[in-house]
Amino acid sequence: MAMKIHVFKIRFLLIASLSILFFTCNNDSESPSKELEAIDILNESYGTDVANSMDVYLPAGRSTSETPLFIYIHGGGWNSGDKSEILVFRSLIESAFQGYAIISLNYSLYNLNTGTGQFPAQENDVMDAISYILSKTDEWNVSNKIILAGASAGGHLALLHSYKHQNVGNIQAVLALFPPTDLTSLFEFNTLTQQGLQLLLSGTPESNPDAYAMSSPITYVTPNSIPTAFFHGSADVVVPVSQSELLAEKLEENNVSYYFESYPGEGHGLDFKSYAEAIQKAADFINEEL
Repeated sequence: MAMKIHVFKIRFLLIASLSILFFTCNNDSESPSKELEAIDILNESYGTDVANSMDVYLPAGRSTSETPLFIYIHGGGWNSGDKSEILVFRSLIESAFQGYAIISLNYSLYNLNTGTGQFPAQENDVMDAISYILSKTDEWNVSNKIILAGASAGGHLALLHSYKHQNVGNIQAVLALFPPTDLTSLFEFNTLTQQGLQLLLSGTPESNPDAYAMSSPITYVTPNSIPTAFFHGSADVVVPVSQSELLAEKLEENNVSYYFESYPGEGHGLDFKSYAEAIQKAADFINEEL
């Protein structure tokens, strides 16, 4: 009898242990984000061209319900630049947009020597990149909610996508630093700008007006456009502050929520203190809107 009782106790303890293990595993699987560590995924390809790549910075403790995306597009006049530009802003973005995954895109660049990479190659690459990112949200354990951002030419691309291609991606708001917004008026800024835009868009505003209109973010502003934050140096000699002023007027006309600030005396690119202030103000505005 003692032997039977002993065996029964062993079986009972074994079953109890397995039950505890089963329920513990189940509880862990319901909240996997607590176990996820931060990961940097560099040079992730989103297309067949060598330019189709991105760097992905996934935060610790992420989840598909609690981790939105901050997608950044670099500047460089549509003919230069690299996704590594994000490293200048990364700590500022992580501080202002806490809990976000950060992604920085490369895209096709216009080649001054061969004439390849004319617009809208860059516009199409942004669409492809966002579609690819959406296909990876479950694997990366992130949300599909997107803040799209960029500086200079990247700011132009972020605005253009947000207004023109709202059906591609769950874009919640857009942030632009010293962006071109109306390429027709920008053409008149100086001779160097005229030469660059003429190559990029295969003509002038007179010879190819459709290309300029279809590549200008302000063309696509409607009352349904998303909240927009943008910043510009008043002494910018590459993209004049009037480009942001034109956007502000257009958004105002359409009753679109926006935050615009001009930094007196600053040029094409702000000092670090101004960058930190602008990004935090953008985050405060966006968080209030969403």
